[in-house]
Amino acid sequence: MTARLPTLAWTMRAACVAVPLVLAGCGPARNQFAPACPRPAFLAEAADLDRYRAGVAPGAGHDLTDLVLHGRIVAVTGSCKPGDKKDQLAVALTASVELTRGPAMQGAEADAPVFVLVAEGDTILDKRIYPLRVAFPSNVDRMTLNSNEIDLILPVRPEKSGAAYTILVGFQLTPDELAVNRQRARR
Repeated sequence: MTARLPTLAWTMRAACVAVPLVLAGCGPARNQFAPACPRPAFLAEAADLDRYRAGVAPGAGHDLTDLVLHGRIVAVTGSCKPGDKKDQLAVALTASVELTRGPAMQGAEADAPVFVLVAEGDTILDKRIYPLRVAFPSNVDRMTLNSNEIDLILPVRPEKSGAAYTILVGFQLTPDELAVNRQRARR
């Protein structure tokens, strides 16, 4: 037993020295900072979704009994890292939405497509629509869902970092639904 104790003590001391050395290799290289990331946000006028029964125009005297689906974007989260090439920034983001089944919903499934828009100042550089399908279990009227991770590659250079971009997320609305949201915002 006494012969094993010095061996065990030596092994523990070696581990205490080796672990910090291994961990020192994690993270960015010395004098290297994480890249500046674009600002993710949701577009206020497209952050709410109200879908009504067919034949009932949005904003035209409908009531709660005509509501099929209500949705709200509750969060946009993301991260970024240098891309595979030195002039690229790899961005990964996720949108979280809360969806509520309305009294007029037939069945248990509905679509609530979400868009991701990349802008530089007032210029829209790209917009893509991502399907989001909800399937309500029985006796559940409200669910929070996360989109699949959305990966983007943005061009960067020394004089233009990822901070030059804004990434906006919203529901892909019909023109009537967008008009109702804009009218609601003015009140």
